[in-house]
Amino acid sequence: MHNPAAARARFLADAVATASPAKLLTMLYDRLVLDLSRAERAQAAGDRATANAQLQHAQDVVTELHSSLDTSGASGWAGAAGLAGLYTFLSSELVEANISGDVARTAACRGIVEPLRDAWHQAAQTVAQQSAPAAQAAPALPSQRTGATSVAAGGLLSVSA
Repeated sequence: MHNPAAARARFLADAVATASPAKLLTMLYDRLVLDLSRAERAQAAGDRATANAQLQHAQDVVTELHSSLDTSGASGWAGAAGLAGLYTFLSSELVEANISGDVARTAACRGIVEPLRDAWHQAAQTVAQQSAPAAQAAPALPSQRTGATSVAAGGLLSVSA
């Protein structure tokens, strides 16, 4: 018998293992928005356990994004320090939203993350289009190092979390 859950998990693991750095980054942002949306719904419904699980996972994703950020200046992107500060702010807000059960705080975090997700998707698409004619692998987006091993090992992109 074929186990659909195991097949889905294997598919996701393979997708993460073979994804470009840009794709991994956008996958993390997509998952962060999903976690925040789920947490909002759970908070609104009074389901503290589900909200807690979703917000903790969102915190893990923000931690991964922050740890993969290249703030050494080697990438040449002046915005890295600002993005690091934003990740620190988001981490703090997510903890406070979880402690207080404040759906408005969670929604505000999602309101910050969604435009960033959209911008990273657009940047990844631009990088892919520029790389395609040269038949090169997609380079990392500015200021984000690749963290495929930690992402896959940490299960941050699992569909069931």
